[in-house]
Amino acid sequence: MLLAGTSTVVACRAAGTDALTPVTQLLAFLPWLLVPTALALLLALLARWRPGMVWALLVLAFLAWFIEPYGKVDEPGGTPLAELRVLTSNVEFGRGTAALVPEIRRHGLDIVFVEECEYACQATLRRELGTAYPYRQAVVAGGSQGSVVLSRLPLTGTDGVKGEMGMPGAIADVRGHDVRLQLAHPMPPLPGQVGVWRRELGRLRSAAAGRAGTPMILAGDFNASQDHAAFRRILDTGLRDTARLADHDRTPSWPARTTPAFGVQIDHVLVSEDFSANSVRFLDLAGTDHRALLVDITLHRRG
Repeated sequence: MLLAGTSTVVACRAAGTDALTPVTQLLAFLPWLLVPTALALLLALLARWRPGMVWALLVLAFLAWFIEPYGKVDEPGGTPLAELRVLTSNVEFGRGTAALVPEIRRHGLDIVFVEECEYACQATLRRELGTAYPYRQAVVAGGSQGSVVLSRLPLTGTDGVKGEMGMPGAIADVRGHDVRLQLAHPMPPLPGQVGVWRRELGRLRSAAAGRAGTPMILAGDFNASQDHAAFRRILDTGLRDTARLADHDRTPSWPARTTPAFGVQIDHVLVSEDFSANSVRFLDLAGTDHRALLVDITLHRRG
């Protein structure tokens, strides 16, 4: 039974499909499937079941292969133009707002993506940070539907990406260079909502593919890991995962209560090939089930 379950998930990973519940959800925890597979191998050894031993070893080999990081890591060759400090944080229905505000001040951020920022959260950010971050693009809504992009840099609003939860977009003026900003927050792949999750990740992919040569930062709570085919398709447009670039590709960001011992990385800052990543840090914030992700990146002139 252990081998049958893990084999199904591994087969879907190999086939490049996110399949259906519960495979979609289990794919997020793919590295942790090493545990039941190793247990199955032990039981097969104790029972002297040779086909089971071979089966378990094959599944372990495939898991080891797929745990390797996914995505491009080549560095831009052009002249550095500007350094940016970017943070994304899901504040869980606004509960983490009080902990987020001092972190924004402490780290001198240039651009901040905030998911699940409902009415009170947006009012707090405007009151506490309105002077330091005079530019914003927001979807003002309650519960998990509200989101906002804060910026020290001038912003021009765009249509963003359509979704059940707010995903605002903007164009930032970075020393005279346009940089497209897009907040990501698709529906989670809960049972009965996998189709919505897949469609919204597809819309984010379309936004990434349609950037038309403009440098881009796509950041937020993707509710997806690199083991989801729908997320890898976004990376296949040419975007780079900054955590991957900085050797933190498997550092978990959710659920915060069990990280870093156990969890998955579903919060990401993706950048176009115009950027290099200098450093990546995950911050623990009180009141939210997500760790915030802070990245230092450099915009380069296209070579």
